[in-house]
Amino acid sequence: MAIKPRRLDDSEIGAGLLRLQGWHRVDGREAISKTYKFADFNAAFGFMSRVALKAEQINHHPEWFNVYSRVEVTLQTHDAGGLTALDFELAGFMDAAAAQP
Repeated sequence: MAIKPRRLDDSEIGAGLLRLQGWHRVDGREAISKTYKFADFNAAFGFMSRVALKAEQINHHPEWFNVYSRVEVTLQTHDAGGLTALDFELAGFMDAAAAQP
């Protein structure tokens, strides 16, 4: 049986957001969100493919929405009922993946 990730407190969430660029808390839920914009659909889809491989590796999957060159992402650890270190790990990975050419 997998160990349930520990839900972060407000100070840990604030510190996590300070280490990220462009992420913000979602109103009405304990989640973080960011919108990425790419040159075209191919670049957006490539980003999503890289993130999907990482998400499978850490067994933590984003909520996301894609239209052409835009990818909107929301992260929350549903089984913890809020934010955990997994959300910030995946957010950091996404930022690095988005910066790749």
